[in-house]
Amino acid sequence: MLRRLSLLMLLVLALPAMAVIETYQFDTELQRQRYNAFIEELRCPKCQNQNLSGSDSAIAQDLRRQIHQMIMAGKSDIEITQYMVDRYGDFVLYRPRFNAATAVLWLGPVVLLVLGLGIWAMLSRRRKSAVPENGDGDVLSEQDRQRLQRLLSEEDTSRGGDQ
Repeated sequence: MLRRLSLLMLLVLALPAMAVIETYQFDTELQRQRYNAFIEELRCPKCQNQNLSGSDSAIAQDLRRQIHQMIMAGKSDIEITQYMVDRYGDFVLYRPRFNAATAVLWLGPVVLLVLGLGIWAMLSRRRKSAVPENGDGDVLSEQDRQRLQRLLSEEDTSRGGDQ
């Protein structure tokens, strides 16, 4: 029994070794760096929030192979990026270019920040104007204070005050 359990554990531990490791040959170190930069910067069209290097999907494997072929064919970075955008749209770029379709992505946070600061300033101003001050830091004017004293004394009198 222990022997079978050991064999099963050995097989389970060996499964990651069976994973496919893609190795591409490059003529120069610059080509390798460009390839690594592309697979880090391009998003997998199938997976959500995974780049090509981190995705194990079939389409990510195809795109990595395609990028390798384009780099080896001498395509420029702009040509490779444009090919990917033409085929998969701006979604494939982690940092999409600024244009009419992506303006909301780039300007949205700034607009929300300005809107939030405007609302905060308006509420702050409204709160400040809702509390009247007579210049001494007192909320009540002298006239209001005398009226309050008169009302309080009337109330004491009606309760049978001055005891």
